[in-house]
Amino acid sequence: MNTFYTPDEIYAQTKQKLSDIGGEHVDYLTFVPDGEPTLDVNLGRHIDLLREFGIKTAVITNASLIWMDEVKEDLLKADWVSMKIDAINPEVWKKIDRPHRSLDLNKILQGIIDFSKRFKGRLVTETMMVKGINDDVAHLKKVADFLKRINPDKAYILVPTRPPAETAVERPSVEALRNAYDIFLQNGIQTELIAGDEEDNFYFSDDFVNDLLSITAVHPVREDVIINLLNKRNLDNSIIERLENKQLITSYEYEGKKFYKRNFI
Repeated sequence: MNTFYTPDEIYAQTKQKLSDIGGEHVDYLTFVPDGEPTLDVNLGRHIDLLREFGIKTAVITNASLIWMDEVKEDLLKADWVSMKIDAINPEVWKKIDRPHRSLDLNKILQGIIDFSKRFKGRLVTETMMVKGINDDVAHLKKVADFLKRINPDKAYILVPTRPPAETAVERPSVEALRNAYDIFLQNGIQTELIAGDEEDNFYFSDDFVNDLLSITAVHPVREDVIINLLNKRNLDNSIIERLENKQLITSYEYEGKKFYKRNFI
């Protein structure tokens, strides 16, 4: 764990952003950085300071550090926590998540169980299914058995909709997705399958370029989504080209669609 931004910096920038959007309703102030939020030693302090705004806080975590007591204590302060549970089998876990060699899946799973017993907010899980890796029925049943133990408010089943780190990654078949959904439901788990492309429901302030760079720093965004957002604001589509020429964003394709992401140089 390390310090990335001081709590005062996070507080000040959040206050400014809330001012920029005026009376726009905000459901959650969410920690979803370009990386893993629990790596920040100040996460708990950030959450404490942001409570002044009277808005619920959320953290999206890959759960890799949930076995650490200090991480549990930080996350217990949030109102909504999403944890990534892609695999129960260590070999499958290594294939799909490519964890750091120092991590131990059994410690992580036990940490999730311990956290779920104490957490008073909304706990949800995300299971990313990848063709040929974690989409077989036997493994899905093991995942469902584990989810029953922590009883999440909702378990999301996801598929790769944005360009993955490795080009060989593919979405699972419709049959595999149906199996996963049915297996989760049969185990009494509130389940939602998200298999479609994301919509253009991002919020943008008057500073469109800065907002776009902030969003694409976290995850790639499809070209058609960006163009639609530009058109809604009567902005010139050449903004994309200018950002590319300045090497602020870069493009690449996945499943026949063009995506843009922030280019850190």
